[in-house]
Amino acid sequence: MNMEPNISNPGSTNPAAALPNESQTRIATRPLYWSMLRELWENKSLYIAPAIVATVLLLGALISSGYLPERRRSAMLLDEVRRRAAIELPYNIVAMMLIVTAFIIGFFYCLDALYGERRDRSILFWKSLPVSDLTTVLSKTTIPMFVLPLVTFATVVVTQFIMLLISAAVLLPSGLASTTWANFNLFRQSLVLLYGLVAIALWHAPIYGWALLISCVARRATFLWAILPLLAIAFFEKITFGTWHFAFMLKDRLLGFAPEAFAFSMRRIGSVSLTPGKYLSAPELWIGLAFAVAFIATAVRLRRYRGPL
Repeated sequence: MNMEPNISNPGSTNPAAALPNESQTRIATRPLYWSMLRELWENKSLYIAPAIVATVLLLGALISSGYLPERRRSAMLLDEVRRRAAIELPYNIVAMMLIVTAFIIGFFYCLDALYGERRDRSILFWKSLPVSDLTTVLSKTTIPMFVLPLVTFATVVVTQFIMLLISAAVLLPSGLASTTWANFNLFRQSLVLLYGLVAIALWHAPIYGWALLISCVARRATFLWAILPLLAIAFFEKITFGTWHFAFMLKDRLLGFAPEAFAFSMRRIGSVSLTPGKYLSAPELWIGLAFAVAFIATAVRLRRYRGPL
C-alpha cells in the first residue's frame, strides 16, 4: 500500500499533505536561530579573521620564544606581584589584540549588514520569506552582541593555551617550565575574560545599533555616514561653545567600560578586581542600552520601506 501523502494535487484533503517535513518545521518555528546561522554562513570573516590574527600572534610568540629563558630568569628576580605581571603580559596582549579585532569586525559587519542586502538586491529575496523585519534585524544584532564575544573567548583561550605549551617546551631544558603555570592561571583568566567580553558587548551596544541604523539608511559610503556626523557634532560644539563634551562622551562609550567593570589597584601592579555591581549600576550603561534599543527599533521600521539600491 502506498502510504506517501499526495502532494501533487493542491486540492488534496489529506492532512499529511499539508504538513511540512521536519526540517521545514524547524525553520518555520525557529526563524531567529536559522537567520543567525545564515549570517554566520554568509559572513565567514566573523571567525576567519580572529583565527588569522591568532595565528599571527602565535607565530610571533614562537619566533620570540628563543629569548624566553633569559626574560624568565630576569622576571624571577622580581617581587611576586611584578613577576606575575611580567609573565602575564604576553597573554594579556593577546587577549587585548583579539578583543580589538572583534570590535573592528563587529562594527564593519553592522555597517554592511543591512546595506549589503540592498546593494546586491538580495533584499527582494529575503523579504519574500516568512521572516519579519524584527527577526532579521535582531539576528544581525546578535552577531556583535553574542556570537563575536563567544568566538573571541574561544579564540583567546585556545591561543593562550598554545602559548602556555610553547612556553613550557622552551623553558623545560632550563628547569623553568613550571614558572609559567605557577604565575598564570588560565582558568581564572578565562573567567575574567568572559566577564570582560560581556561588559564590553553591553557597553558597545549603542555603537553597533548606530552602525545598523546607518546600514539601513545610507545609500553609499556607510563608514563615512557613520563617522562624519559624529565628528561634525563634536567640532560644532567646540567652535560654538569651546567644549569637547560630545567628544569625551564618544571616548567614554569606547573605553569607559573598564573603570566601571574593573577596579585597578595603583599599589599593586597588575592587580584587578571585578566590580559587576558598580558596572550594572552605572547610568551610562543603561542610557547606552536605551539608545541601542532606539537605533535598532528605527532600523527595523525603516527596513520595511527599503528596496534595492
